[in-house]
Amino acid sequence: GRLCHRLCTAIGGDVEILEQQAVTVVGKEISTNLRTQVVKALSERILTGKYRPGDRLNESQIARELNMSRIPVREALSQLQEQGLVQNRERRGMFVTQMGPQEVEQIFSLRMLLEGEVVRLARTHMAADVLQELEGIMAKMEAWDGDLLESAALDLQFHRTLSRASGNPYLERALNTLLVTLFAHKTLDHVTHDVRRWRLSHHRALLDAVTGKSSEDPQAVLQTHVRMGFTEPERHSELPKKPS
Repeated sequence: GRLCHRLCTAIGGDVEILEQQAVTVVGKEISTNLRTQVVKALSERILTGKYRPGDRLNESQIARELNMSRIPVREALSQLQEQGLVQNRERRGMFVTQMGPQEVEQIFSLRMLLEGEVVRLARTHMAADVLQELEGIMAKMEAWDGDLLESAALDLQFHRTLSRASGNPYLERALNTLLVTLFAHKTLDHVTHDVRRWRLSHHRALLDAVTGKSSEDPQAVLQTHVRMGFTEPERHSELPKKPS
């Protein structure tokens, strides 16, 4: 009887430990899912201009708005900080990243170097599935007649996918860090619907140059394409000169 009692107690203890471990795993999954939801929600608000550059992001207020605890909000803000969308100002809290003209110029110049290498490598390293994905994005761009967020999302998706075509994961990661920050800044440009459509459609020229469908030099096409992101390109003297 005592042996049976001890055995049952031991088994019960093991079951309890397993249950606790299962709860921990499930809890982590729920926490990760909540964080992902908050990251997506806050990214959309930043990209659509609901949160403007320099705005303070109040952790408690966001938690109330999203009807959740502050923990996933805090985790999401840390992730957005790593992506460059949010800045942590000491003793003041989290703020939407605000970049001055010089910072934008410096990042754009670095982007030109990295993405120039991407298009060079993509000509010989692009996998069939990546090309198919780019063509799918391109089709959505050419059919676009939607809102600002969709336009920005397609633009960013195209360039992030193009970076994968380089076959260099280190180059891809370095460029993606810059792209997220730049696109958050650029999306807030006040341009007309037609200008935004024109910018989207120019991705076809870039893709055709990279894949060899056109005789254009892909790096020259990239220079023209990147300069479209500037409302006053002459201010950014570090950019390569526009091809003649």
